[in-house]
Amino acid sequence: MRASLILAMAATLLAGGGAIAAPAPAAAPPARAAEVLPLARQVADWQLAHMGGFDYVGTFKDNTAKPRGWIQGAFFLGLTAFADRTGEPRYAQAILDHGRAQAWRLGDRPMHADDHVIGQTWLWADGRTRDPATIAPLKARFDAILANPPHADLAFADLPGGGEPACQTRWCWSDALFMAPATWTGLSRATGDPRYAAYGDREFWAATDYLYDPADHLFYRDSRFFERRDAQGRKIFWSRGNGWVYGGLVNILKSLPADHPSRPRYVAMFRQMSAKLVTLQKADGYWPASLLAPEHSPPETSGTGFFVYGLAYGLNSGLLDNATYRPAVDRGWAALAAAVHPDGKLGWVQQVGYAPDQVAYADTQLYGVGAFLLAASELSAPPKRR
Repeated sequence: MRASLILAMAATLLAGGGAIAAPAPAAAPPARAAEVLPLARQVADWQLAHMGGFDYVGTFKDNTAKPRGWIQGAFFLGLTAFADRTGEPRYAQAILDHGRAQAWRLGDRPMHADDHVIGQTWLWADGRTRDPATIAPLKARFDAILANPPHADLAFADLPGGGEPACQTRWCWSDALFMAPATWTGLSRATGDPRYAAYGDREFWAATDYLYDPADHLFYRDSRFFERRDAQGRKIFWSRGNGWVYGGLVNILKSLPADHPSRPRYVAMFRQMSAKLVTLQKADGYWPASLLAPEHSPPETSGTGFFVYGLAYGLNSGLLDNATYRPAVDRGWAALAAAVHPDGKLGWVQQVGYAPDQVAYADTQLYGVGAFLLAASELSAPPKRR
């Protein structure tokens, strides 16, 4: 049934120039652990079996191959949640083997948020092993940042000769709010030292005050998009860019102490984004790559995966009400399930980029799998509180 739905969607795209003829939104069957977990195992197993070469990745193969970079970092973070949810030793062992092979180091750029996301996986390993070595490099890196914190302006200015914009020593792009803040709050949780969470909290709200649009309750990817508009004059809010933020909010809430003074502010932001996001879901269950532009929008699983993850967390934690948000979760999961190839490969993942772009059935990437596993883990978990 899943394969026939995928083929029908692909045929519609080829025949209709990219438009998907979808019926009016209908109630999807409720996602149940007995169905979610076996499918997620297929996806996790396919990805673990394809961790070398990356010939199936359309672009940025070298970046994909970096074992401590953001692409693999997002995948392994999803795998930590799935290992916990299933209790299957082979997933936990794959993570621990990866960490030991990397000597628990972070990426090579000292200040760059993308090279900090793998630290969230090392924090998971610390919780499993209680081995101080798992977070020693992370602690050393963050101690150095605390000793000499960056003060760059958050405006995203491309350098004439190439290279990384100066603002990327801080969190001046939406993706960073998934990559780094929960690493900082998680390190405080692991060490008992509140300085890390304080830094992460301060930088998160500096970035949010800069990138968040209070009228549309969505995040610009970076300052280059403040004035950009599409052909119909609409603001451009990238699905995965907002998915990074939304998933990052969940991970902050999971690692932040219940009595932290900023917690109510994070909860308010989460609820505000949630209320907006459910109005933007398409009839086919996916969110469009450009959130305000649903027309001619093919399936896209990386943004959708993060949105299903966040909404399911909101239901499980009692932050969102079931009547309003459960239908969006069920439709979103049905859409994600339809994107899984018969062999377990996750398709319809927009490739590496920084704005809405084309996407095809064959497109996959590790961060899309990470989002899928986060969504599956949260969706199949018992509610924590109602």
